[in-house]
Parts: sequence; structure tokens; C-alpha cells
Amino acid sequence: MKLKNEIGVFILRVTLGALFLIHGIVKFQGGIENIVGWFSSIGLPGFMAYGVALLEIIGGIALIIGFATRIVSVLYALLMIGAILKVKLSVGLLGNGQMAGYELDLAFLAMAVYLAIANKSFLAVDNVLFRSEKA
Repeated sequence: MKLKNEIGVFILRVTLGALFLIHGIVKFQGGIENIVGWFSSIGLPGFMAYGVALLEIIGGIALIIGFATRIVSVLYALLMIGAILKVKLSVGLLGNGQMAGYELDLAFLAMAVYLAIANKSFLAVDNVLFRSEKA
């Protein structure tokens, strides 16, 4: 049963990492200045767009390889809470026809919280770097 749980955590970790990595890359490919402008238009400091995009890219890579999983997951959870409250809550769970709702953000939040509290993941750099003396 323990191996099944580790494989489940592995699947969630790699999936969440890949999705955030892609979101971060797209922010730069589509013109990060557009994201900076959009952040400013919703009342956030424009420079935060760079921080978010870099967190998505660097954190995505870290999750894929299983490095600093808990730290990255907590940061992603905070990012998703901010996105839901600041941007998506007003359009509802499923959106308003012009903008997506917060259903995907909620799923990402749940995945991030689970990874933040999960014990161990299969094929993770963290397992090698942070071996406990008991193991």
C-alpha cells in the first residue's frame, strides 16, 4: 500500500509541475509585458508577473524532479489562493462565458496542498538529499 501512495504522489507531483511549467513558459512566449500590463490593470504591481512566471517555471521543474516539493507546493497553494480571490472569484466556479472560472485553480490548489502534506514520493530528488537516519 505504501508504494501505491508514493506512486500516486509521484503522478500528482509530475502533473502539477508540468502544468505550472507550461503556464510559466507561455507567459514569456506570449510576451511577459502583456502579463505585466494585465497585472497592473487588476491592481497588482506589474513586476509581480515576473515573479509568478519564474515561480511557475522554476517550481515546475523542481516538482517534476521532486526537489523542494513541500516548499514549492506551499508557494503554489498561496499563488492559487491569490488567483482565486483576486481574479476568479467574481466570475464564479465555472466562469461567465468570457473568462474561465476558478475550477482549475481550485484543482491546482487541492493538488498543491496534498503535495505539501504528503510524506514521500516515488522517484524524487528529495528522497536522496533528505534521507532520514531511520531509513
